[in-house]
Amino acid sequence: MTDSNTPDALSDEELAFLHSIFDLAREGKTEKLMAILDQGIPADLTDAKGDTLMILAAYNGHDETVSGLLERGADINRLNDKGQGALTCAVFRKNEPLTRMLLVNGADPHLGAQNALAVAQMFDLPEFKAVIEEYL
Repeated sequence: MTDSNTPDALSDEELAFLHSIFDLAREGKTEKLMAILDQGIPADLTDAKGDTLMILAAYNGHDETVSGLLERGADINRLNDKGQGALTCAVFRKNEPLTRMLLVNGADPHLGAQNALAVAQMFDLPEFKAVIEEYL
């Protein structure tokens, strides 16, 4: 429950709305998410673990949602609290089309403690290491 005496406190309804935005990214509800972002919600909205909408969409394999976030200026190289970014998620989930999309748009495969190249090596994904190397 929020403290209504705190000037910047969000109401329970506002918090629920913000949580629902993260669910839209997780579920790949691109059209609805983009409509909300077009009303002024930041494309780099971040949850308590540092996960951005793009990281959540990438982890769940929603290429169209990631594309829409990129079109709205989301930071392709933003990392969560574990040092993972959208590219790391795409590689971990073995999503080659999304991996390529992110690389074409400037995702850095060396960025973060759990970066895309490290994940490709750790999980023995030589085909993804090769994809990444095409863009280096």
